[in-house]
Amino acid sequence: MRLHPRTRVARESIFPKMSQLAARLQAVNLGQGFPSNPPPAFLLEAVRKALGRYDQYAPPAGLPLLREALAEEFGVEPENVVVTSGATEAIHVLLQSLVGPGDEVVVLEPFFDVYLPDAFLAGAEARLVRLELGEKGFRLDLFALEKAITPRTRLLLVNAPMNPTGLVFREEELRALATLAQRYDLFLVSDEVYDELYFGQRPRRLREFAPERTFTVGSAGKRLEATGYRVGWIVGPKEFMPVLAGMRQWTSFSAPSPLQAGVAEALRMARKEGFYEALREGYRRRRDLLLSGLRSMGLKAYEPEGTYFLMAELPGWDAFGLVEAARVALIPASAFYREDPPPYLFRFAFCKSEEELSLALERLARVVNSPA
Repeated sequence: MRLHPRTRVARESIFPKMSQLAARLQAVNLGQGFPSNPPPAFLLEAVRKALGRYDQYAPPAGLPLLREALAEEFGVEPENVVVTSGATEAIHVLLQSLVGPGDEVVVLEPFFDVYLPDAFLAGAEARLVRLELGEKGFRLDLFALEKAITPRTRLLLVNAPMNPTGLVFREEELRALATLAQRYDLFLVSDEVYDELYFGQRPRRLREFAPERTFTVGSAGKRLEATGYRVGWIVGPKEFMPVLAGMRQWTSFSAPSPLQAGVAEALRMARKEGFYEALREGYRRRRDLLLSGLRSMGLKAYEPEGTYFLMAELPGWDAFGLVEAARVALIPASAFYREDPPPYLFRFAFCKSEEELSLALERLARVVNSPA
């Protein structure tokens, strides 16, 4: 007896592995992207109030309170919203529903690590379009993207703001993506879990340019500093949403009801209290602290326009040698590329305290010029 070959995608990813190693070595963990900040008090209070009131199954499409709160924010009807157990489940449900054997999914590289396994489990083939990496960072080549589209292509998956690069797509790029999807009759899946983490003007949403074919994925965990809550959502064309809700009956059935209720209230409070503005300003300070510290060591570090990640080069090092020598945990670029990642490129998570970032910089400075 043996397991099915599809289980080869089930191996443990480097993210929990690096976090476990960081804990064992008492390293500063700039690898896995979970915040040091506690969730906001208004979220904790909202969840406390929900306990004892929302303790049974929610409908697979989501608790009406949360669907209504999201519909209000996105300017749609509640029927355009399906709540999921985190954005990871949202991506899985979408790929299981929109593509199948013989289809192709175009994915931008570097990519978040769940995209390729989900395409594989749906029976589809991932076609990768690598972002250009220049002196000023990562950029999308729209010509290369169009060349990657074939008659078998059914879906284009983008992440904006983008993990791991911190790239924010400009309006003309989003408009071009929508035009390509309309020209070739593609679905668009826009992973926007970092939609409130940007450092310039508020980015436009891809769905604004092609709402009839765009599915927007979001995450309360990223917005509200509570990654363990596992409350995500899909906003998409109304006619497809009942099928997505039906599909997720066979995954987690529903996200935890009291957390959905708490998030519904917290999303409204976050806007009312200016929480996102303060969140962005805090992350801007930490980004600048990390960026200036790395550059002061003579390292090439690429300034992110969004998310709480930045990419930097550490010549001569690999991730496991670095965590042993410097007691700083990072994620290597190989986690985000199918093959031939740029050498010595790492993702740094700056969703940590300024004290942790300063300590990481001190430790790196001791070893950075003495390659392993």
